[in-house]
Amino acid sequence: MKLCPCIDIHNGTVKQIVGSTLGGVDPNDEQVFENYKSVMGAAHFASIFKAKGLTGGHVINLNSRDSGFFRASENEVFSALSTYPKGLTAGGGIDIENAKDYLDKGASHVIMTSALFRNKKLSFEYLREFAKKVGSKYLIIDLSCKKEGDEYFVFTDRWQKKTDTVVSTGLFQKLYAYCEGFLVHGIASEGKKGGFDENLVKLLSLAAPVTKPITYAGGIASIDDIKKIKAITNGNIDITIGSALSIYGGSLSIDEVIAAI
Repeated sequence: MKLCPCIDIHNGTVKQIVGSTLGGVDPNDEQVFENYKSVMGAAHFASIFKAKGLTGGHVINLNSRDSGFFRASENEVFSALSTYPKGLTAGGGIDIENAKDYLDKGASHVIMTSALFRNKKLSFEYLREFAKKVGSKYLIIDLSCKKEGDEYFVFTDRWQKKTDTVVSTGLFQKLYAYCEGFLVHGIASEGKKGGFDENLVKLLSLAAPVTKPITYAGGIASIDDIKKIKAITNGNIDITIGSALSIYGGSLSIDEVIAAI
């Protein structure tokens, strides 16, 4: 189990937001709920993670590709990658056509969700094409999900569109040959600092022994949360913490998180 740090970029600025508030009628997302807005650029936070020797983290462009802020946010992503080359994965608006650009600019891997889906279904044809043109060893598959009924469904397009894909141990087993790992946000918990999604973490714990590395993100707010996740999973999954970290206005220092892990 390790801490995989995050840098979220929105409208050209490092922020921590409630991700489920993205979308709506405003393409520039001016109405999103912000937990934290930094005066420092992405490179500042990348340098912190580099100094701590933290790996497996991600830098994400939260703007849609049709947003007037997409390029400004993308430039911040590139700034973080150049500050910590091969130390961060990159996500947000990435597909087969531009994946190599992010890798060339320093990303260790690229994160993809929406590009992998066609008509609400995950496209194995697209995954095979990515493997051929870019390389599956450079791909992190994002399976961020929300529970509806008794099952967790993957949501795409910045968590606004429900797919037909249900998160299960079987799904991880089908996908692990196409990637180097998985990122899973508990959408209902993400950004709310109200505790993690215990049922989702239990599900991921069942999948962890039979697949590539899994990172969970969403709602982790305390050292007790971290200890509970470690106990539930036997330390078999990694975690991302955003709003609860002191560098993003929260109460947890990176050092105490590392010590708890």
